[in-house]
Amino acid sequence: MKSVALILAAGEGTRMKSSVPKVAHRILGESMMTLVVDVAQRAGCERIVVVTGHGADIVESMLPEDVAVVRQERQLGTGHAVLCAREVLEGFEGSLTVLSGDTPLLRPETVSGLVAMRESSGAAATVLTTHLPDPAEYGRVVRNRDGGIAAIVEHKDLQPDQQHIDEVNTGTYCFDASVLFAHLDKLTTDNAQGEYYLTDMIGVFDSEGLLVTAMTTDDPLETLGINSRVHLAEATRTLQRRINTRHMLEGVTMTDPGLVWVGPRVRIGRDVEIEPMTFIMGETVIGDGARIGPGSRVVDSRVANGAVVDSSVVIDSDVGPNANVGPVAYLRPGTVLEAGAKAGTSVEIKNSRIGRGTKVPHLSYIGDADVGQDVNVGAGTITCNYDGVEKHRTVIGDGAFIGSDTMLVAPVRVGRGAVTGAASAISRDVPDGALGLERSDQRIVEGWADRRRKEKRSETNEGEASSDE
Repeated sequence: MKSVALILAAGEGTRMKSSVPKVAHRILGESMMTLVVDVAQRAGCERIVVVTGHGADIVESMLPEDVAVVRQERQLGTGHAVLCAREVLEGFEGSLTVLSGDTPLLRPETVSGLVAMRESSGAAATVLTTHLPDPAEYGRVVRNRDGGIAAIVEHKDLQPDQQHIDEVNTGTYCFDASVLFAHLDKLTTDNAQGEYYLTDMIGVFDSEGLLVTAMTTDDPLETLGINSRVHLAEATRTLQRRINTRHMLEGVTMTDPGLVWVGPRVRIGRDVEIEPMTFIMGETVIGDGARIGPGSRVVDSRVANGAVVDSSVVIDSDVGPNANVGPVAYLRPGTVLEAGAKAGTSVEIKNSRIGRGTKVPHLSYIGDADVGQDVNVGAGTITCNYDGVEKHRTVIGDGAFIGSDTMLVAPVRVGRGAVTGAASAISRDVPDGALGLERSDQRIVEGWADRRRKEKRSETNEGEASSDE
């Protein structure tokens, strides 16, 4: 049977105290919206529809192109949100799974299990529930004599004899779509909030003798709805622990997993060591035997087998096999370090290819450059790539030696095996095997230092004598 996910993401989230829509807030580098969409996709939903409202432009910009969007211009409740989506889903027959955009900890297997339970039972709806010692403001699940669900009662509408119920609605449902849309117009606003509650559909179904079943999760954190920054931090810790545990069980060493943050899309090989205070996010891939950290941040990058990233930042870059980065290096987008290359202490590289075995050991900036193999780049070297209007490239041939404190004024080319003298400003091409040297003549003034020290002492003595008077 076909399955469609309807994700409700129109709310403002006032308790977040933010100008950003609630579902746009990030957990381990990913928006809540993105995480929930990913859950639906991995659960096997063939189509995804998202209902947006508050901050719709921001939320919709985060969605994949194949996700359909419906706008809820006025937020009149969850039932109203489904009503807004009815036209887009017209004619669909199958399982309609309703998810909340603020429940990013749901597991795909929970969602697929919910669908399977509804379809096997033939129920009009199956509700995901959990038990909480302190149900707080959650809606309560009221059972009928047969053990099915008779109603879901919102916290503000609870009767005195319902206050003790600790089974709560998680806001995740699977409906028989045709049954749902045939009864959706029976929703009313006769409640404390004056809204159309989707939960009221359960009572409608029960009153007509339609079966409503429940699937209960033993992990309440999985169903956590994010309503505040406190909840956001709690969800981050939960997802961090879940992801890190999975990687460690697959052969990754984390010396202190509580101080390592890995995004959900990151792929990590075996025998990788990740040290504390390290963040690995986005579409990053770490190869076997690499070492990352301590104190590193790697985003949307590829770190190959045996490479080391030590106390450095790597953004949208490629670090080749057995290459070495850091400490305190910064690889900006477009950087490629080939096998065995080094970007050392306080080195910044941007939009450049650093050849196999080439060393940029310390205190250098390499931008918009093509550096060949086995090049040595001395300390303090800078590629002067920007003329105030345009960027220009520097090309350095294989085996060249760039002396310390060389300024390479692009566009410029240093040939194969060529050498630049220390403290040179190279603005013209240096041929293969040649020496490029640009310095003014050094002058020697004999005795200058001694005379200067005597003058200083004399000035000091005169000043002390004047003060004694």
